[in-house]
Amino acid sequence: MTALTRRERMRAELERDAKAVARRIAAEEGIEGLTVAAVARGVGVTPPALYRYFNGRAGLVRAVYDDVTAEFIDTIARAVRCQDPDDVSAQLHAGTRAVLDWSLANKVEFDMLMGAGFPKVAASEEGIPIVIARELGGLFGRLFARLWHEGRLTCLADEDIDPVLASQLRTYRANVGLEFPIGVVLLMVICWRQIYGLLCMAVYGHHKFAFENPLPLFEHMMDDLLGLLGLTRSPNLRVA
Repeated sequence: MTALTRRERMRAELERDAKAVARRIAAEEGIEGLTVAAVARGVGVTPPALYRYFNGRAGLVRAVYDDVTAEFIDTIARAVRCQDPDDVSAQLHAGTRAVLDWSLANKVEFDMLMGAGFPKVAASEEGIPIVIARELGGLFGRLFARLWHEGRLTCLADEDIDPVLASQLRTYRANVGLEFPIGVVLLMVICWRQIYGLLCMAVYGHHKFAFENPLPLFEHMMDDLLGLLGLTRSPNLRVA
């Protein structure tokens, strides 16, 4: 393995430090406060120096977004890998619980990836709007594919789905890279529709006066969703 030159090491260190400062600024001030000038001040260089490494503000936003997304997806993937590889119920349950736990522990980052801040981030660079759908949908899609191949899913036939919705489901399937009928895609979207609603309730404190602890409601939801997929709660579920 070739050793890095001094210049290459300095470049890598600057990129790393700039990303760390950019993420801190985004967490403290929101995406609006993330500017090249602010990040340059944080790392002790001039703004033009950062332009050598990032494509302006859009490049910084994308760097932060990619780092947060990678952390989010890795957290979920690790939760899934901790389960018995033959226990799809436990994998789905643990992965979804990891989505909730990460979102509650990283509310600003959740806002950036899936909340009110997402439209501003998505508008900063082409390609961002489908990143989470592709990464998260692909991760869970592999588990849905397994259930489908095993004949464990009951879903609508293509011709029984409203044509407009069917077209939307095909677009989603193509962008996420799924390889199963759109009836299975619809099951995935139905599950996400419920999960996302609970995430927003928990992260933004909707009805906090009654549901300050979201876990009982989450577990009730998971039993419903597992039942929709022909599964029951696994007795071997391992949650960190």
